[in-house]
Order: sequence, then C-alpha cells, then structure tokens
Amino acid sequence: MKFSTQEEYGLRCLLRIYKSKSPNGLTIPEISQMEGLTAANSGKLLRALRLGGFIESTRGQTGGYKLSCPADEIIIGEVLAVLGGRLFEGDFCSDHSGSELICTHTIDCSIRSLWRTVQVLIDGVLGKVTLKDLAGSETEVHLIATIFAENTEAGLPKDQLN
Repeated sequence: MKFSTQEEYGLRCLLRIYKSKSPNGLTIPEISQMEGLTAANSGKLLRALRLGGFIESTRGQTGGYKLSCPADEIIIGEVLAVLGGRLFEGDFCSDHSGSELICTHTIDCSIRSLWRTVQVLIDGVLGKVTLKDLAGSETEVHLIATIFAENTEAGLPKDQLN
C-alpha cells in the first residue's frame, strides 16, 4: 500500500503555498523550483487543488496561487481524496472480482473487513488533521496524528480491532 506521488507532491505544493509570505501567492515556476518539480507537474497538481476548492489563482504579473480558505479549515483527508482518492471505496469488491462478475468472497470476506477497518482508521486521522496542523514540526505533527489515531481506535467496536 502506497500513497501516490500525486498525493505527496500535491500536499507539498499546498503546504508551500500556505507557508508563503507573498501577498500575491506563488506562481507555478516558483512552486516548481522550491519543490523540485517540473512546471507541467506542478501545474497539473495546482489545477486539481484549485478544482477541489483548496486554492485560488489570480492571473497577471502580480498573480499567483493562494489558499481559498483558512488553513485550519482545509482537511488533509479531503485534499488527498481530490488528489488520489481513498484506499477502500464501496465499489472496491466489484472492481476486483477477478474473472467473475461477482467476487467469490462476496458473502463472507475477511479481506474486505480488513480494508474497511484500515480505511476507518485512516479516515479517523486524516479527517481531523488540517493544513495548519501539517505546517508544524515533524515532532508536532507526529504527536497530533498519534492522538487522532488513538482516539479513532478507541471509537472502533472491539470486533473491528481484533
């Protein structure tokens, strides 16, 4: 299981925009250079973030990309959903049924139960972490994520933890 480069680089670009001190925002060339990405790749990521409603762009010589709302209102789980989607969706089983029309494990699937539980835990953390949280130090973000993970785990029924 891996997060995609689109999700990683998209988060980095969004964080870079948030941390920028420029009143006009940042341009694609500036973001590309700061993050070590191609302009084409940065443009693609910024387009997805703009269409997702997380950033806005202004054209012209003093234009650039800025956050469209406060950083404490931007939920990282929502950003990742726009950039790449969730690990486990409701149609996962029908999309992975093998050569059959219906998965042979449709009635009692232990694998589906695992993926569903993992998704609940991931959503429990990523649904609480904001862009503002992510701007902290590595130690601060680790502490925040750990607290959210423990609270999410505590809220799961015992049969989903075993």
